[in-house]
Amino acid sequence: MLLSAEFRSRFPLPEGSGDVKMPKKLSRVNDFQREIATLSLGSRLCATPPRRISPMNIADLRQEYMRSGLSEAHADPDPIRQFERWFADALRAGVPLPNAMTLATVTPSGAPSARIVLLKGVENGGFLFYTNYLSRKGRELERRASACLLLLWSDLERQVRIDGVVQKVAAAESDAYYATRPLGARLSAWASAQSETVASRQQLESAMEQARRRHGEQPPRPAHWGGYRVEPEAIEFWQGRSDRLHDRLVYRRNAGAWKIERLSP
Repeated sequence: MLLSAEFRSRFPLPEGSGDVKMPKKLSRVNDFQREIATLSLGSRLCATPPRRISPMNIADLRQEYMRSGLSEAHADPDPIRQFERWFADALRAGVPLPNAMTLATVTPSGAPSARIVLLKGVENGGFLFYTNYLSRKGRELERRASACLLLLWSDLERQVRIDGVVQKVAAAESDAYYATRPLGARLSAWASAQSETVASRQQLESAMEQARRRHGEQPPRPAHWGGYRVEPEAIEFWQGRSDRLHDRLVYRRNAGAWKIERLSP
């Protein structure tokens, strides 16, 4: 299996991915918003009214899926290797933030709870991400150590869904990853009480400055911050196909091995 460091070296993320929270490569995502903004600046505003987004019916947004297929004959018997294959495809295709994934958990009342996190490695058959253990997701995982991950590579018309149990990684492993993060990201782990109410942006920036003065250039990893490993019990690979007859192959654990089944779209 791939170790986290090996994962990063084997699948180097495009420039602007990973720990850079606002990658320059993704500036095109905001081109429309910036174009609107330029129309509202300067003396030309009097002569050029702001553009408006024309009304549209969301139900009319459609796309035909024509890129590829996924058959049992060509799928790898091991879902981790199949994931690595698709992840490499996403990197080659230049998919923005290919390691971005939805992490779904459950609240104490049983309601769904989801957010985007970044995949940081595939190790010993598990999928790694790092966060604040005291955050909302951390508290939910403490109560119920099960989660669902979902990666969407829309340019390739592919999704991967991972259902599994969640465990904290060893402290030494969290230390090693924490040391690779940019200084600002390490300090913010101290400054931000993630998911808690904060009075103002100024208060947050003040806490960041206090962390900088206290810890300097070598902040240690906070005990409340570290990694989780999702150990899959099922992994589904979804490939868009024409006429909505999508390919869906799900791998399920069966007596210590993986069994592949096809699901109806």
